[in-house]
Amino acid sequence: MLSRRAKYALRAMIYLADRRGAAPVSVRDIAHDLKIPRPFLEQIFSELKRSNLLISTRGNQGGFLLSRSPKDINLAEIIRHIDGPLALAPCASQTAFQQCTDCVDLHICQLRPALIAARDATAKVLEKTTLAQSAAEKKPPNLSE
Repeated sequence: MLSRRAKYALRAMIYLADRRGAAPVSVRDIAHDLKIPRPFLEQIFSELKRSNLLISTRGNQGGFLLSRSPKDINLAEIIRHIDGPLALAPCASQTAFQQCTDCVDLHICQLRPALIAARDATAKVLEKTTLAQSAAEKKPPNLSE
């Protein structure tokens, strides 16, 4: 299950992708528009900046921009930076493999093949879905109009 942090990160990154080419956007504006608590979003953006997914500018016109084109950033990359591996268990992870603490023998585990298949299917979808594609999805109508 995605954490709230990952959901907020994805929503905010899609928001920035939708504004590609525009001026930097402040955390205050993003938090307000997406109804995300500002301090929480600031923490998330700090992490995404350290992961080189965002760049920031200072000053009156400062804010955040995507570090790369929205077509070059996929959803899996964002989730991995926020939540860690996509696998449901450490024994199924490609990036953070570990034998499960309660596992008697990794090679005869009857659950591991299904966990690996789930990881592969999830990764396939999330790695193929870019911020550009997500931003292009049909947007809900603006209820204030």
